[in-house]
Amino acid sequence: MKNITTLGELIESGYTSKSIKDELRDNLIQKLQHNEAIFEGIWGYENTVIPDLERAILSKHNINFLGLRGQAKTRLARMMTQLLDEYIPVVDGSELNDDPLNPISHYAKWRIQVMGDETPVKWLHRSERYVEKLATPDVSIADLIGDVDPIKAVNEKLEYNDERVIHFGIIPRANRCIFVINEMPDLQARIQVALFNILQEGDVQIRGFKFRLPLDTQFIFTANPEDYTNRGSIVTPLKDRIGSQILTHYPKTIDLAKRITRQEAKLTSNQEKRVEIPELLRDLIEQVVMEARDNEYVDHKSGVSARLSISALENLVSTAERRVLINQEKKTTVRIVDLQGVVPSITGKIEMVYEGEQEGSFNVANILIGKAIRHWFERYFPMTDKRDGDEVDPFEKVVNWFEAGNNINLNYDDSDAQYARELNKVHGLAELVDTYIADSGKMDKYTWMEFVLFGLAEHSRLSKKFVEGKTSFSDLLGGYLS
Repeated sequence: MKNITTLGELIESGYTSKSIKDELRDNLIQKLQHNEAIFEGIWGYENTVIPDLERAILSKHNINFLGLRGQAKTRLARMMTQLLDEYIPVVDGSELNDDPLNPISHYAKWRIQVMGDETPVKWLHRSERYVEKLATPDVSIADLIGDVDPIKAVNEKLEYNDERVIHFGIIPRANRCIFVINEMPDLQARIQVALFNILQEGDVQIRGFKFRLPLDTQFIFTANPEDYTNRGSIVTPLKDRIGSQILTHYPKTIDLAKRITRQEAKLTSNQEKRVEIPELLRDLIEQVVMEARDNEYVDHKSGVSARLSISALENLVSTAERRVLINQEKKTTVRIVDLQGVVPSITGKIEMVYEGEQEGSFNVANILIGKAIRHWFERYFPMTDKRDGDEVDPFEKVVNWFEAGNNINLNYDDSDAQYARELNKVHGLAELVDTYIADSGKMDKYTWMEFVLFGLAEHSRLSKKFVEGKTSFSDLLGGYLS
């Protein structure tokens, strides 16, 4: 088909026009019948969002994705281009991507009338058929639909009642494309009203020009529920014209969240060679996000984006990589103290309520990290505060060592040898890990030993202090007194 370069050749080939919604529907049907993957890399939506989206496409609906930050709304919209035909013919030189068999613009109609079967045809790839606009309060009707261009009228000596003086906006130029408006509630209500007829009847009115412009566009809108109360809303008549509203959500399990983070984190090959990430640390990163979504200091309406865990993992690895470079070592394993390097990823991505602002973003970040450590500590080790009266305390030897006046300092930039030497000072710590954690590797074992100290501190069995460049552990009473 790409060898066809004129209208006459196109007609001879037997090509038939198809609307963009029919393209999406027909190609989806074909993929479903052949059990082909459609939205690869989107995890956790297999039984919720994706079936709803497929139903909307089969129904040939315009779509609104409604969900909190970082729920892959825009990514889903962009991936819909995979369901378009690979190439479609357009009248060469047309600014509205006119179908040669069904032209809608003055230019395309005129050119076909003048040149007939010799009208040049070009082929548009599906990757070029995606248009995206971020809704902001300053977006105007001229931006979206169009306006009269006085310079064009003067240069081409046109009367102002000639439709050729119109400069079309982004929506008409997205004819035969997927057109996405992100953060729809931020669009002023009077601008939203201008979309009514485009969605329903295909009428366009620009500065007194009222004419039929039967645009062939797949509209997709994205919105955050927070926007409905804090900034704006989608006006009711516009919502009524959107066929399907699809609710998105965050990953429901740690395993799904880890899968997404592993896929999206941008780690270099050098980082992957230099830094080993124990599965425990991956669990802790995702648990921090889970804790943030339920924490009393965090604004639940705002949501906590999946981008937090992605940035956190990247920062975690970079923290360990920096230590390797400083100590001129070849490789290291991520430590629990490296979670302090994740704090900047947390503070910039959570919206706090008044109490959280009073507490301070740094403290809130460490509270979330502490809660994540406590959660996973209780999965691997017996809870220190729930034992029968005659039950042996498995942590007694460790705690007694600190109560004897000992303490340790875990410096963030210590080499692996210094780190191991410091942890080995604590009597009973290695034996405790051997008892409860089977098959821990050489460096992983030190991560678990360190994890025990952090877990005991979260259960108020030890004192933990963040000092510049290090974390110190001592006995609880000594910590209070100091």
